[in-house]
Amino acid sequence: MHGASVPALLFIAFVVMQRLGELLLARRNTAVLMARGAREIGADHYPLMVGMHTGWLLAIAGFGWQAPVSATWLFAYAVLQALRVWILASLGSRWTTRIIIIDEPLVVRGPYRFLSHPNYMLVVAEMVVVPMVLGLVWVAALFTVLNAAILALRISVEQRGLDANRNQDRLG
Repeated sequence: MHGASVPALLFIAFVVMQRLGELLLARRNTAVLMARGAREIGADHYPLMVGMHTGWLLAIAGFGWQAPVSATWLFAYAVLQALRVWILASLGSRWTTRIIIIDEPLVVRGPYRFLSHPNYMLVVAEMVVVPMVLGLVWVAALFTVLNAAILALRISVEQRGLDANRNQDRLG
C-alpha cells in the first residue's frame, strides 16, 4: 500500500485484534454467567454500542493508516493496557461486554475497590487515546461524544439492575 505507515498499520491491527479477542472472551464469559443463572439487561442498546465501536475502529483504520505514530500517546495507550489487564484479572469470568446481572456479591477487588465503573473509565480514555496515537483529533472528539451518550444510558440501566438485584436480595 503506497504511503502506508507500517507503525500505524501495526497499531491499528493490534487494536482490532484486541477488540476481537475481547468479544470472544466476553461471549465465553457471558455463556458461563448465564449457565450460573445470570440474566442480561439492556440488550436493546447493545447493537448501538457495538455499532458505535465498529464505526470508531473503521474511522481509525480508514483515516489513520498513513499517519505517523505519536510516541507520547502510544505510551498513554500502554498505560491504559496495564489498567485493562488489572480490570480483566479483577473481574475474571464476570467481565463481559453485556450487562449481566448475577445473584452474587459485586466484585470489590482490584480497581473496583476504588471505583464503581473502572472499565467504563478505561473505554472513555481509549476513545481519546487510540485516535490520538494517530493524530486523529476529530475521531477522538466525535466518538467521545457518541460514547458519552451511550454510556449515560448504559450506566443508568446497569445501576438500576444492580440496585433491583440488591433490593431483591434484601427481600428474599
